[in-house]
Amino acid sequence: MKNKESVEKLEGIEGSEESKKISGVPDYKKKIVFDLANKIKESKTVLIASTKGLPGGQFHQIKKKLRGKAEVIVAKKSLFLRAIASVDKGALQNLKEKIGADVALFFSDLGAFELSGLLAENQSPTKAKAGDIAPEDIKIESGPTDLLPGPAISELGAVGLKVSVENGKLAIKQGATLVKEGEKISEKVAGVLSKLGITPMKVGFEPIAAYNSEDDKTYFGIKIDKEGSLEALREAIGKSFGFSVSIGFVNEKTIGYFISKAGLEAKVLEKLTPVEKVGEVEEEKKEEENAVGEVEEKNNAEDNNEKGGKK
Repeated sequence: MKNKESVEKLEGIEGSEESKKISGVPDYKKKIVFDLANKIKESKTVLIASTKGLPGGQFHQIKKKLRGKAEVIVAKKSLFLRAIASVDKGALQNLKEKIGADVALFFSDLGAFELSGLLAENQSPTKAKAGDIAPEDIKIESGPTDLLPGPAISELGAVGLKVSVENGKLAIKQGATLVKEGEKISEKVAGVLSKLGITPMKVGFEPIAAYNSEDDKTYFGIKIDKEGSLEALREAIGKSFGFSVSIGFVNEKTIGYFISKAGLEAKVLEKLTPVEKVGEVEEEKKEEENAVGEVEEKNNAEDNNEKGGKK
């Protein structure tokens, strides 16, 4: 080997268990494998991400942005597999089934989901190509465009868009969903999206799986959608208040509502069944008794007068 350091490193591991696991491999490949194995051992998180469709320029931009937070290495599938197999960590071996063509390995002291979130943040919008899978419903809203009348009229009409000419340019009269989430984008649709300047696809590292050395666990399906997650969280928080109220759960958020409700209900009950003091009730009874007595005396006097007249 030309690299003296690499030779010394390989001589130092000669006869070790790790060396036996990769016997028959050329020295320069052994160095790559052992470097990868050491990074796996020293890192909290090992993450596999797809590099499919990722331009070289953007690859280096993202790599630069992650400097100090994560190290990314691209190598052949066989070398990745050998490096993982040489490290005696149980759950780590689960990563082997996720390693295919066009992948990179990330080594970091960040958590798996935090690292995945960073990769999601560093994705860039790009044009759609024929055969791409729509990440979400691709809708075209009505409104003016910068397209001039001509072939574009038939091209937009071919994908279901109704157009007209306004102020010398095409305008979409009625919006439509060109592709639904999960469907393939056709060549015609890709062409129309390109003409309209719509970039529905995102290019970047796509997280596939990750291994956490601290708890010896492997995580799959770790693609993070921060905006979607925040929206779902807001919706859940909004629903949680109504649910807490419906089951009568009292906490610092609902106590104000229950106190206010109790006050309103008390006022309603006061109007329906007034609460009176005992003294007031007794006075009213006395007044009623006096009134009855006065009526009786008056009636008796009238009766006596009538009897005296008759005599």
